[in-house]
This record gives sequence, structure tokens and C-alpha cells, in this order.
Amino acid sequence: MALPAKPSDRHRSVANTFADRVAGVADWSAPAPVPDWTARDVVGHLVTWFPEFLAAGGMQLPQGPSVADDPAGAWRHQTERVQALLDGPSAAEDFTHPHLGTMPLRDAIDRFYTSDVFMHTWDLARATGQDDRLDEDTCAMMVTGMKPMEDMLRSSGQYGPAVAVPDDAPATDQLMGFIGRDPDWRP
Repeated sequence: MALPAKPSDRHRSVANTFADRVAGVADWSAPAPVPDWTARDVVGHLVTWFPEFLAAGGMQLPQGPSVADDPAGAWRHQTERVQALLDGPSAAEDFTHPHLGTMPLRDAIDRFYTSDVFMHTWDLARATGQDDRLDEDTCAMMVTGMKPMEDMLRSSGQYGPAVAVPDDAPATDQLMGFIGRDPDWRP
């Protein structure tokens, strides 16, 4: 079953799944599949880069608790603020990012942030021994959409070298391999 089509509903679903994984973390210093990251770093990444992304387009997301002190509180704060943007009137307004151009705010959040939260759910779950299953339809759509941009994505430094997976591997494994994760990684 694919995620909801509406960006606000999709964010709600993806953020809630990530929040469930956050709530299940027993050891925030557990190593994560991203080299040199811990479980805390996965949350820290999401809570750090996205407010900077919005600020580059002239929008401020109020700062919440520190990930160092309260990763669950930091996640909850950010999720509530982002959901408020998606549920509010500014979601349909144009957002101009200096490197990405102009698009409705809801599309910018959906394309860049919600998809990142979706992928990092696997990282946090795998780091902490939780359910790491992702929606297979969404994984397949993401891989299909990202492949034509592979050179650009890799040159951005946001993705590691692809990890080879069998052609008949589940879509989650294909997505993880594409973004540079070893689908067989364990802490």
C-alpha cells in the first residue's frame, strides 16, 4: 500500500512512523548505517538541515529542543511545526530556494524533506533493532524517480556510492542500495 497522495497526509504518515521509531530507541549512541553516525545523529540530521533549507528560502522554522539533550522532543517539535506549515494556507504559496527555484511550499517539503524522513526511518530502525520495513510501492517509485538523476544526486555528496543488490531484491533493498546503504547492514 503506497503512502497517501496528498503532501500533508504523506508527511503526517511518514513523520508518525519515524516518531514511532524515535519512541522505541533505547540507546541513542547506537551506530547507524550511515558511516560515523549514531541513532541520535539520524534525528540530528533531519532536525538540522531542514530548517536551514527553509531559511535559505526566507522562511523560519522555530527552533525546538536540542537533539543533544532531547532527541524525541526535538523530533516532536519539528514534526508539529512542519505539519502546521503543510496544513496551513502557506502550503500552497510559492517557496523560492536559491538552488532549486520556485515551487509551492508543500511540494518543496514533500520532495526534499518528507522523502528524506522516509529513507532515514530505515536508518534509525536498523540502528536500534526496530521494524525497518518501508512501503515497497513508495520505495519503488523513489528508485525509479531518482535513477535518472543519479549523477547529480551522487555529486551532491548526499548519497554514498551505490551498493549492488540483486535485480529481484525487494524495493526497500533497492532504494537503500541506491542511496549507498548496505541492505544487510546490522549494528
